[in-house]
Amino acid sequence: MPSPKVKEVVLGVCGSIAAYKAGDIIRRLKDNHCDVTVIMTKEAAQFITPLTLASLSGRNVYSGMFDKDSSPMAHIELARSAEIILIAPATANVIGKLANGLADDLLTTFVTTSRAEVFIAPAMNDAMYANQIVRDNCAKLKKYGFKFIEPVKGKLACGTVGVGHLAEVEDIIKAILK
Repeated sequence: MPSPKVKEVVLGVCGSIAAYKAGDIIRRLKDNHCDVTVIMTKEAAQFITPLTLASLSGRNVYSGMFDKDSSPMAHIELARSAEIILIAPATANVIGKLANGLADDLLTTFVTTSRAEVFIAPAMNDAMYANQIVRDNCAKLKKYGFKFIEPVKGKLACGTVGVGHLAEVEDIIKAILK
């Protein structure tokens, strides 16, 4: 029996307390025959280290446009090989940048360059997620073909309970692999 085709996934990790779940996402993607490259925002590195994500993915982790270890054309090189882009957790900031065509860091520049299918799994405070500007930005991205893995109701880092909790990792994996 032939081995399953390996999918090339680029995981974008943003600055949210839910960034700690990126490790589990990587592990489960690899269990499902995916190669995973991580691009993390500088804010994400406040929540989880690049070393952790590199150890789990078995690949270098990218964060800055001009990191000493990456090519000045990393966004283009990564875009050529990516089959699936998953941004999890996605913050209101990155959603807003993408919805408005702003490409001012490696993650947003890469997404703007790539032709791969993009999945966004938001995670943020319930009031932020309910904010009309954020809702409009999500709707705009959906019109452009971005797929959303909606957050769920749960206990949030601030202590409240509401919609903004990152979807369950299992549900994220199912959504992008179908």
